[in-house]
Amino acid sequence: MRSELLTLAELTGFQETGRTDEVDRLCAAMQAVWPDAVRSIEFGRSAEGRPMRAIIVSRTGTLDPRELQERRVPVLMLQAGIHPGESDGKDAGFIALRELLDANTSVDPLRRQAVLFVPAFNTDGHERVGRWNRPNQNGPQITGWRATAQNLNLNRDYAKADAPEMRALLALVTSFDPLICADLHVTDGADFEPDISLQVEPINQGDPKLHASARELRGRLIERLARQGALPLAFYPDFAETDNPASGFVLTVYSPRFSTGYFPQRNRFTVLVETHSWKPYARRVQITVNTIMGLAELTAERGGAWLAEVSAADNAACTLGGSKLDLDYRSSWREPAAAGKEAAAASSEGGANADFVDTDADADAGADAERIDFRGYAYTRRPSDISGAQVTAYDPGTPQIWRVPYRSRIEPTLSGQAPRRGYIVPRAYADEIVPRLECHGIAVEPAPSSLVQLEQFRARRVAFSSRPFEGRMRATLSGAWETLHREIAAGPLLVPIAQPLARLIVALLEPEAPDSFAAWGFFNACFEQKEHLEPYVAEQIARSVLTADPKLRHAFDARLAQDAAFRADPVARLEFFCRHHPSWDERLNCYPIYRV
Repeated sequence: MRSELLTLAELTGFQETGRTDEVDRLCAAMQAVWPDAVRSIEFGRSAEGRPMRAIIVSRTGTLDPRELQERRVPVLMLQAGIHPGESDGKDAGFIALRELLDANTSVDPLRRQAVLFVPAFNTDGHERVGRWNRPNQNGPQITGWRATAQNLNLNRDYAKADAPEMRALLALVTSFDPLICADLHVTDGADFEPDISLQVEPINQGDPKLHASARELRGRLIERLARQGALPLAFYPDFAETDNPASGFVLTVYSPRFSTGYFPQRNRFTVLVETHSWKPYARRVQITVNTIMGLAELTAERGGAWLAEVSAADNAACTLGGSKLDLDYRSSWREPAAAGKEAAAASSEGGANADFVDTDADADAGADAERIDFRGYAYTRRPSDISGAQVTAYDPGTPQIWRVPYRSRIEPTLSGQAPRRGYIVPRAYADEIVPRLECHGIAVEPAPSSLVQLEQFRARRVAFSSRPFEGRMRATLSGAWETLHREIAAGPLLVPIAQPLARLIVALLEPEAPDSFAAWGFFNACFEQKEHLEPYVAEQIARSVLTADPKLRHAFDARLAQDAAFRADPVARLEFFCRHHPSWDERLNCYPIYRV
């Protein structure tokens, strides 16, 4: 093997991992060795100005994104380094692509697909290196930092697209339109035997007609890894109660701030790959290599059929206007009556690995949580003399089967109706909102000169976050759409719902959705009262309204009798009447994006 194609991990016996200079070196070397099959791409610049690099690899006869789409070539995207401390995907991606390129046989998977590899998505984070950046991980010795130079977690940024790195990646996604995105990570948390988890979507969300193929992808990939000696899980191992193995696991349906929730809104497949942080680095990289090779083989074999399915999903999305769409989910379960507080099973040998639990099709919401046999380690839980909390200590030398709940039954908690025609973005908000929509690949056009039957969303309750999250003060809204009874300023833009990304449009523009622009605080000023009355003026207005409308006296007296907090709040009591006076701001708490 040529030394210029070897990773630093391989050269150091998987004690170290490279930085961005290695990414540049390996991308250039692969292009030089295989010029007809590899192209290195600079697809953007990081917040600190570093080049962001990807390589496209294929033996289909083209490396051009437009030609790949025209020829209906399935694209497998490998996204690594979104969290630079989790470097498995970066090293494994280069190794796997080298193996694929070395093969060049008649059954070469690269003859039936293209692989788009982003080795170090968080480029700046790869340069903030330290020995203790990942203290809860077994190697490599020195890694990069989780967040970007702007201290943003890119795996919370897909929907809002605040980071320049995310906007660059979304442009790359729009250009190549990958059929499958594999997001390569390393777990945090508990210690147990399984060494990799694979959470695939759309299975719990997105177009239902894609669910069967997503299950097929997950099942076949897990079977392949198991044959190679891995212990794979079909879900991300989230404890229901932090740090308590006896609480069992809960299936999470991720919202579109995450890659796992974002790509289903685009009618595409996604695989969240999480190797186990406490396994040796060499083993984690090899399992990731095997996962990539398995995905490449599946894409070569089934990519054509899956492309047809996602194209049908795109066409169906264009007809979603007026339809009800689920926007948020939860695990729906009740604890089995026999469950104890420390419900780990006693067996310390053998037992089946809980590597493939597929209860999606037959689950009844609200049913008892299923119990599974899970290959864990013996552990103790006792109060800490440092923190005072219960703390778990694992014994990796003593395998133990945990008989624990697995809460895999999912139900929607929030639904919304897509507008029949689309959303209207007023001119005042176009400079902020439209570029974000366009970087997702969402089409925007001038609104027609005559707009009829517009609706506005009026929030009846607004709760702001108590502290910033990912640099923003989030807002949780509840309210209802109502007919708009006033004109809007000239120059608005229309976001048509009749386009393939209709699900993503609704997720971004329905104000109650968990990762909408409204939820991320883009419109917080709309929920601030700007005009205030002196108390003596408000008192006069209240009395005039009370005199003019005797029915309000009855409503006021009833509220006083029933609501102690209202009764004790002078400002709220005056506001009760001021809301019925012409001086009240009719636009307060109105979301400024309209539906038509």
